[in-house]
Amino acid sequence: MSFSLFDAPLREPSQFVGFAGNSIDRQSENRADDSVDKALADPGTRLLLMQGGRLYLKVRDGSFDPWFGVAESLPFQTLPGSGVLLGFSDQGPVLAVTAGLEPEQLPETVKAIDYRSVYMQGLIDEAAAGAMAQGAALLAWHASHRFCSKCGTESQMRAGGYKRHCPNCGTEHFPRTDPVAIMLTATREKCLLGRGRHFAPDMYSALAGFIEPGETIEAAVRRETLEEAGIRLGRVVYHASQPWPFPYSLMIGCFGEPLNEDIQADLNELEDCRWFLRDEVRLMLAREHPGNLITPPKGAIAHHLIRAWVDSE
Repeated sequence: MSFSLFDAPLREPSQFVGFAGNSIDRQSENRADDSVDKALADPGTRLLLMQGGRLYLKVRDGSFDPWFGVAESLPFQTLPGSGVLLGFSDQGPVLAVTAGLEPEQLPETVKAIDYRSVYMQGLIDEAAAGAMAQGAALLAWHASHRFCSKCGTESQMRAGGYKRHCPNCGTEHFPRTDPVAIMLTATREKCLLGRGRHFAPDMYSALAGFIEPGETIEAAVRRETLEEAGIRLGRVVYHASQPWPFPYSLMIGCFGEPLNEDIQADLNELEDCRWFLRDEVRLMLAREHPGNLITPPKGAIAHHLIRAWVDSE
């Protein structure tokens, strides 16, 4: 079957997943070493304040606002040299900065809420959630890559937070993104869902695993499905991707065609793994399953894979 770009939908499936609404103009070609300092001097600059996997949110009349002006951020003791330039919005530069003020020290008008709860509860709009994912991933990478992996010297942030430079050996380090394959194995009648030990009660989801060096996306999908469930796959088709700031992953969603049906689950990885018929999965999506079984929330790419399959009949 030949592929035509003009047969593709105007909005690809990746635009509908959580954290995909980032509208910031990154201007990656214009990131200078002094770009953060220049942004902090701009009266239109807005900041996301983060610390320890939490986003600081202003609370007013039941609504949440993640944006702080530069002067407004000063009481929160933003750490010097921690700011990363996410890019530019219509209002001006956008930065993510590590706050020094601990969550228990915050005023009543500001709450520190973990990233996962922010997105699952829909506390901020899609554009802000996308910016949060970008900032969270960058700040997490800087926190875990302070020292040069070649000589051990403490490195310095450059290019607005998109590079670290070693002053000793001159090595340059760049932010990483860890690719993760997440796949729904399915026939026309049923799909394969598994349950991890860390999952929410009664939740079943698509299988997933990190893509290894020297491995294609399709090969990773086949390997992980075989390792976790004992199911061999034929055709593998890409569906959508999702930024996942836990801490800095890219979820790559695919569908897989099963070549056998006998499950041999790896119970070191999974608590359970089984086939589900389409009508049962539809009830799980609607939170109406008689056994109270559920699928992941709407923002997760697993939800979109499962929903796309259910709606494909």
